[in-house]
Amino acid sequence: QVQLVESGGGSVQAGGPLRLSCAASGASIREFFMAWLRQAPGKEREGVAVIVSSGSRIYVDSVRGRFTVSRDTAKDTLYLQMDSLKPEDTATYYCAAVDRPYERSLLPALFEYWGQGTQVTVSS
Repeated sequence: QVQLVESGGGSVQAGGPLRLSCAASGASIREFFMAWLRQAPGKEREGVAVIVSSGSRIYVDSVRGRFTVSRDTAKDTLYLQMDSLKPEDTATYYCAAVDRPYERSLLPALFEYWGQGTQVTVSS
């Protein structure tokens, strides 16, 4: 069993940065496949970024080159550095996990454990 808590969301102007954090408790993040997902108003939830077991990173096309996902296993924390934010990035951002560490998919249906979400609002 793992519990996830996101933080770092807020309101920024287009072009600015935000850094999101996801603190895990109850298990080491090394035992789970973890990802960032988001859901904009009126839209379905979509995967944003993951780190796979090899250390490689996978991003949805719309954020590639602007977002960077990383983790600190000593702190059991996952991060999402978001740069050059655009209004279309406005969404609730979620941290999610599943106990299959060799997964590679960003599909929301894969994940079993979810944080409560943190709101990101980008103004033009």
